[in-house]
Amino acid sequence: MTLPCSGMPPLTARTETWMEDLLSDPAQAAALIREHGSPVNVLDLSPLRRNVDELVTAAASEGVDLQVFVARKANKALTVVEEALACGAGVDVASPAELEQSLRAGAPGHRVIVTAATKSDALLARAAASGAAVSLDNLDETAALARICAETGAEAEVALRIASADPRIPPTRFGLRPEVWLEHLDELPARLRIGGVHFHLNGYSAAERSVVLAEACRLVDALRAAGHPVHYVDMGGGIPMRYLEDAAQWRTFWEALAAARSDEVTWRGDALGLVDPARDRPSPAVYPFWQEAVRGSWIREVLTAQVEGTTPARLLVERGLELRCEPGRSVLDGCGLTLAEVAFRKESSDGRPLVGLHMNRTQLRSTSADVLLDPRWLRPPSAGEPGPATDAFLVGAYCIEEELILRRRLRLPQGAARGDVVAFVNTAGYLMHILESASHQLPLAATVVRRDGSWVRDGIDAVAPTGPPAPSPR
Repeated sequence: MTLPCSGMPPLTARTETWMEDLLSDPAQAAALIREHGSPVNVLDLSPLRRNVDELVTAAASEGVDLQVFVARKANKALTVVEEALACGAGVDVASPAELEQSLRAGAPGHRVIVTAATKSDALLARAAASGAAVSLDNLDETAALARICAETGAEAEVALRIASADPRIPPTRFGLRPEVWLEHLDELPARLRIGGVHFHLNGYSAAERSVVLAEACRLVDALRAAGHPVHYVDMGGGIPMRYLEDAAQWRTFWEALAAARSDEVTWRGDALGLVDPARDRPSPAVYPFWQEAVRGSWIREVLTAQVEGTTPARLLVERGLELRCEPGRSVLDGCGLTLAEVAFRKESSDGRPLVGLHMNRTQLRSTSADVLLDPRWLRPPSAGEPGPATDAFLVGAYCIEEELILRRRLRLPQGAARGDVVAFVNTAGYLMHILESASHQLPLAATVVRRDGSWVRDGIDAVAPTGPPAPSPR
């Protein structure tokens, strides 16, 4: 059966129909864990096409041709590449393995962009040979690619990654200011074809992207005047999504955290970087799990903002430029969940109730301070006898004091039992794979995907073996 479980206060996650179908069948969830180990990552990629289409349609409504490149780093499953290509998207890769796997999965070079923060000679050579575009971040990287192309006779399409010179935009370690690229333009050999201008901004501000799009278009004008046939601007990722059903729950959570004493809301009173308790302001270190403008509506905000007496949409259309983006989280919205098995119940030495799971905290984490979503609690017929109703914290497998799966206190009105299944909802975008670790030589989680009505192991597990399933605690 499915049991009540919520944080204090609750943060109810949005779900998809396929998720609810699985969550309504605890025996099936337990069977997936028995077969593949705990935790197990479960993917149904059917929402990806809808999410990509929403972005493309929103841009088209403003006259802009948008090409989506799905950020491979957001989820390592090979099926993500296959589904991205099937719905007309490309792939954004950030490592040699991501590039090679994407090419082997059928991605043609012209539908791949290499945006890795650091690029080895081997990665640059493979990108040039395959026809993938390379986002050039700095002059050393540029010189390395130029040398490789001269040695091999290859040509490479490149996008110049810019760091905004606008004082309204926060400083960044990515790219070079536009004037620096222009100063060194004569040093770029003909074998490096400048196809685009690229930028990467931290955070999710639509207004900042509008400003830098205008700046990128000015650079395009200068590049074209110098004879370079630039045909696109790539604004990177950071397209927001909405995890929660209710904005009021998001506000209530931060109000409760600001007013909390000790561990009423979080582990040992962790404020999660609360910026201003008096005004209940969330920290930038926490992903904004509820946002007003997401995906399509956010893209329209970016394109229709007034910048220098015009709009980014007009600037792009007047120049015949394609707009590109590299979303991960927002296009994988609704595509996955993570199942883990309860290993034990106990109390800490100072009396805090704990529920241990067969997983570790890196298997449910991005770069944010915590994952602020209520899990779903399943009790399959195979579970043991439950304990009494309790409020508890979820802890994991690593031998450190701060090994918390979630830092929120959870209310379990029907207790916990060994063999219960805890389902973490909507984890496909970054939360499964971006920080996963095999410390202690524990196996990485298996990844299964729905194919022809069945759950099958994704091909990535053959590339990076996950090891045998963890033994059942019963």
